[in-house]
Amino acid sequence: MTNFVLVAGAWLGAWAWDEVAAELRTGGHDVHPLTLTGLAERQGEPAPGQQTHVEDIVAEVERLDLRDVVLVGHSYSGVPVGQAAVRMADRLTHVVFVDALVPVDGESALSGWPSDEVREAITASGFWPPLTAEDFAGQGLTDKQIVRIVNGSTPHPGPTAIEPAVLTGDLGELEGTYIKCLLDGEEPWGAAAELLKSDRWELVNMDTGHWPMFSQPQELARILHESVTAP
Repeated sequence: MTNFVLVAGAWLGAWAWDEVAAELRTGGHDVHPLTLTGLAERQGEPAPGQQTHVEDIVAEVERLDLRDVVLVGHSYSGVPVGQAAVRMADRLTHVVFVDALVPVDGESALSGWPSDEVREAITASGFWPPLTAEDFAGQGLTDKQIVRIVNGSTPHPGPTAIEPAVLTGDLGELEGTYIKCLLDGEEPWGAAAELLKSDRWELVNMDTGHWPMFSQPQELARILHESVTAP
């Protein structure tokens, strides 16, 4: 039995995976969506740092004593997911990054892309503010889906985005899939492009935007299922 552990990106919680989780369970998998500290229903908990989110993931897998885990990270959560993956590689069968940031030891989630406005907002308020409806234009989402995301989003704890990653192993040594959402850029870049040079990692493209768990949940579930069933 495969155990999928699903971690959403910035501003989102476990709820973001509802449709994907339902599809995977129909396919016979156990599915464990995870909300990181400070987000969604976990707002108001002590302010987390980057390593808090790593510990959230490791602790959940260990608490449930999960084996044969497919660990899935979307967007921002690729950074803590990648760190958690190398720490508990013996429990994993596969890692999947969904249009995600890939951690680099000593660098933050905001490293490598223009982020001055985000850093200023974090300095001012302690949080990375959620996106507005206009920010989701051109990402393959319906108006209803955009409203759902905007209404469900919560401010993202700022330190988790600006504190450095701590990698204790080589992600390239793990079996993995990188899903690139083509409406958000045609090719993986930066650390993601470097990771895909490993012959243990596969690139899969989706013809949709950065939030495929909303825009194409059935197709995303199919790709996740095939990541562990393909010969």
